[in-house]
Amino acid sequence: MNHLTHAAARRAPDAALPARPSIDAKALIAAVEWAIGSRRSIRAFLPDPVPRATIERLLDVARRAPSGTNTQPWQVYVLTGAARQRLSAAVLQAHDDPVELARHAEEYDYYPHQWVSPFIERRRKVGWDLYGLLGISKTDRRAMHAQHGRNYGFFDAPVGLMFTIDRVLAQGSWLDYGMFLQNLMVAARAHGLDTCPQAAFTRFHKIVAEHLALPPNEMLVCGMALGYADESRIENSLVTEREPVATFTRFIDD
Repeated sequence: MNHLTHAAARRAPDAALPARPSIDAKALIAAVEWAIGSRRSIRAFLPDPVPRATIERLLDVARRAPSGTNTQPWQVYVLTGAARQRLSAAVLQAHDDPVELARHAEEYDYYPHQWVSPFIERRRKVGWDLYGLLGISKTDRRAMHAQHGRNYGFFDAPVGLMFTIDRVLAQGSWLDYGMFLQNLMVAARAHGLDTCPQAAFTRFHKIVAEHLALPPNEMLVCGMALGYADESRIENSLVTEREPVATFTRFIDD
């Protein structure tokens, strides 16, 4: 590629930044902060379909996430209709069969092997807060299993997404991937949509790989439910607690 071709590539329309919205600064700040602050993990969705054009627009926004040396490590599979139902049915069958379930394990560690404070307390609290809303007691293993299984139906969302990464990429690319996922979830809020990122699918990566015909070099990162929240469902009233800025920040100025 010669110098002129390189220059043309830099000037390509795809590389242009979007125009600033024609609203005042305060409204712009409020809109961005609302989209970030209102993002929640939704666990019950309406059946209303999401237009393909909307999904494509969300992904178009999300792809502007930063990545080291512009590697752009994300690959996305969008499942709707019968394809989503087939994958859900296959994973749920394995989830509900103890013998089959034992054959599946995650390819990577999402959670630590040893839980310590304060992380274990936070994990327990969000779990029991959710189960408390749903009326599931600490001893009701069957109900817990069923609720966890709702992950694999994408919590009835009309759109299921699967995200993969090339196995050759390292830890830094996974950090980049998180920024891509956050972009997608925040963009969804701007369109009045909700999401639930789902690491739960990683245990069943072999089933996902088979249904999506993944090439051997691609590893499943996570899934995600996308759709319109069913605000009538009690589980969607859960708002998780966050630590105040002062507890996790140090300002060093001398």
